[in-house]
Amino acid sequence: MKREARHRTSPRALAHAAPVFAALGDETRLALVVRLGSVGPHSISQLAAESHLTRQAITKHLLVLGAAGLVHSERRGREHIWNFKPDQLDEARDFLDEVSGKWDEALARLRKFVEK
Repeated sequence: MKREARHRTSPRALAHAAPVFAALGDETRLALVVRLGSVGPHSISQLAAESHLTRQAITKHLLVLGAAGLVHSERRGREHIWNFKPDQLDEARDFLDEVSGKWDEALARLRKFVEK
């Protein structure tokens, strides 16, 4: 397990995780992920109809989410249908669990030191 932990916090792993957190840091993109994750695939037109944003704005946000690996699209006729990809979110959760575990360990060491 120690080897896995080092791997997740390596510079390469951090560079891989950063775009996911950056993409999710925007309220609009987070709402799009929630929408696609809860109701399933949607076209840009459908997403725009349910939002105050233009199709162009929705497209820009989806491209950022796509670059982070959180969504993907497939062409159906004239439209692109966008779908949520949970794999990257699962990796982000694992990353946060690892960081949380390291903090828990550090706090336990501090508590043990202070109580001596």
